[in-house]
Amino acid sequence: MRPPRLRAAVSRPLSWRAHCTAASSSTPAAAAADQPREQLSTHFTKSRAPATVEYLPSTLRALLASSPSHRRAYLFLKSAAFDTRLAPDALVDAVLSAADGPESPHATALLSRLLTSLSRAGRADAAAAAYAGMVARGVVPDVMSRTDLLIVTARCASVADALALFAEMRGKGHRLDAWMFDALMRACVKEGMHQEAVRLFDEMPGAEIEPDQRVYAVAIAALCKLRDADRSLLVLRQMDDAGFAPWDFTYNSVVDVLVKEGRMEEALHLKDEMLAAGKKMGIVLATTLMHGYCLRREVRKALDIFEEAVRDGMVPTNVTYGVLIIGCNEVGMSEKAFELCRLMRQHGLLPRTNEFNMVIKGLLNDKRWKDAVSLFEEMADTGIPDVFTYNILIHWLSQHHRLREVLTVWEKMNETGVKPSIVTCHSLLLCYCVKGCMDEAVKLYTEMPEKGFTPNAVTYTTLMKGYINKKAFDKAYALLEEMKQNGVSCNEYTYNILINGLCVAGRVCEVDEMLKRFVNEGFVPTAMTYNSIINGFVKAGMMDSAFAMYQQMREKGIPPNIVTYTSFIDGYCRISCCDLALKMLNDVRRKGLRLDVAAYNSLINGFCQQGNMSHALQFLVLLLKDGLLPNVAVYNSYITGYKNLKMMDEAFTFYKKMIKEGIVADTTIYTTLIDGFSKQGNVTFSLELFSEMMAKGNIPDHITFTALIHGLCRSGDIDGAKKLLYEMNRLDIRPNVLIYNMLINGCIRDGKLQEAFQLHDEMLDRGIMPDDTTYDIIVSMHSLESDSPTDAKNPILSSTG
Repeated sequence: MRPPRLRAAVSRPLSWRAHCTAASSSTPAAAAADQPREQLSTHFTKSRAPATVEYLPSTLRALLASSPSHRRAYLFLKSAAFDTRLAPDALVDAVLSAADGPESPHATALLSRLLTSLSRAGRADAAAAAYAGMVARGVVPDVMSRTDLLIVTARCASVADALALFAEMRGKGHRLDAWMFDALMRACVKEGMHQEAVRLFDEMPGAEIEPDQRVYAVAIAALCKLRDADRSLLVLRQMDDAGFAPWDFTYNSVVDVLVKEGRMEEALHLKDEMLAAGKKMGIVLATTLMHGYCLRREVRKALDIFEEAVRDGMVPTNVTYGVLIIGCNEVGMSEKAFELCRLMRQHGLLPRTNEFNMVIKGLLNDKRWKDAVSLFEEMADTGIPDVFTYNILIHWLSQHHRLREVLTVWEKMNETGVKPSIVTCHSLLLCYCVKGCMDEAVKLYTEMPEKGFTPNAVTYTTLMKGYINKKAFDKAYALLEEMKQNGVSCNEYTYNILINGLCVAGRVCEVDEMLKRFVNEGFVPTAMTYNSIINGFVKAGMMDSAFAMYQQMREKGIPPNIVTYTSFIDGYCRISCCDLALKMLNDVRRKGLRLDVAAYNSLINGFCQQGNMSHALQFLVLLLKDGLLPNVAVYNSYITGYKNLKMMDEAFTFYKKMIKEGIVADTTIYTTLIDGFSKQGNVTFSLELFSEMMAKGNIPDHITFTALIHGLCRSGDIDGAKKLLYEMNRLDIRPNVLIYNMLINGCIRDGKLQEAFQLHDEMLDRGIMPDDTTYDIIVSMHSLESDSPTDAKNPILSSTG
């Protein structure tokens, strides 16, 4: 029978060569002198001899004579080896003396059992020393004991020592068998020495040893680890020809390597062969095949195997779910990945953090942020979310202005003890700045050093953008000075943000002076810098200043690019000089520059704003002819153009075409359609579009709600309009004075004066200041005596119709 596995040794192992050297140069007496002289715990009352080397031979001789099976002699010898721990050389010499020399079969049998006992007890040093002593004295232990020695040497010393010992045995002509090859091959595979395992397998025919079932299995496993699919299949066939049935693990290994090599058809054929042999497909093989289909991006087929496996009673593992989640994520099936993640939780399993992060990121990419937040909240206390999870969520929510949700996630991060990174702080800082909460942003900035983060260029630039958005350019510029005082170097992006900020703040006349100041500080303007300035002048309608900056750009040796020309085309279209825009277009073509989608859209949008849809459609033809594809901005130009002409059927036709081409509608598109259909009186369809917009993860803004509330108020559905106000509060979207004016006016029209006053008070409580129109409505309230006043008598509805 095969010897059982040995326990791990507790002593520090020595190499086989060291023991051989010690055995050839030491004497039994010298070796025994180094060992402690403890009393032997004898097993028999007749052998109460003192625990000394001198008495071992005589005691063993007597025990051998009394017990032909060697049992009593072996137990006594084992006691001397384990209890008294006499030197291996002393034990070997005592046995040889008692058995009358190395030629005695009694000596070989007794010493073989001793070697097996030492090896299986994990005493690698003693076993190696005993074997060296035996070989030095002409005794060759049996195959089983030498196999045990090889195993303990591989485990407690090293596989290299075990291989050297094996080579020594072969060199001396000692008998070998398949068990030895199996033991060494397994040790090699365990240590990742797969090539060595294959080498041993290949040497078996030369040693005239036939592989057994275990050896074939180990050889195939090693070849699979080496990704040698062809040889794995060949050895599998040899195994079958030799009459050995491959184990499930063997089939799984070969299928796995075929899958990894992209040979899915062969993997499926081998699976069918396995089933035909009467074996059943387990969850490991099923998972491997799922992985194969996912690698081929055939995730639907992988999911079919999963469903079949579950129906057959297989229990999916973490690996199974992980394979499918990764596969679904790579093909954009975020909803299915989300479903699998929840299914795991129901079955008491948890995804790995990286797989969980994939699901969260996929949901956010598909604008399913509510599902992402819901899943995160379910998993928040499991320890699965890490700092990257929080960064993904907070960054996305910040970009989409979801401050309330950002703060909830930030608070959960603190509760669960996940330490934020500087990226987390920057995302929260961005959200504060985008929402205009500059006091909170500055507070976070001042707390960053306490959290272990040093503000850098990103920190300061984010704050500057926040102040610029609030038109507080002086505060933004003060931050630049503070940044320099703190030793933080400005980069090109920082300078460009400030320059562009001047343009946004309407202070374009100061741009040239600021640019000169920055240049004196070492800033080198780039095409991005000049494009920002030119775009600022263009949006301010200062085309002459934009052209002067364009000339300066040329004088500095900075060649204009398509972005530069697109700004001019857009500018000319803005001031209804489409003929000049067309002239610029021809100049671009003569320079050999290729127009991009943005350039075409500037022209399309210009003609759409003029209501010249026929010319706008001609540029769509040119865009397609140049091999470009329209994007959401292009479609928005056409939809807005037709909406302005009150041609909502044509606008909706463009919307349907966009969806058919796989372009996802954004908030602007939906808002344009909602506004158009509301003004047309089709508020019901506008509400359907609003529901569709929400279902697809688009976050409405105050313009969307303004359009809907206006439509509902015009149709007399004040209660519906007020519900939308509550929806705005739920979504953390701040209403403006126009919305309150429409609601107040609507309540007055319905004779609900108390509700009108309540809305007015609510507006004041929220810090929304009434404008002249608000007061006109309130004052007119006392003069509205008719039962159904017309829109003409109501300043809001008449002005926004």
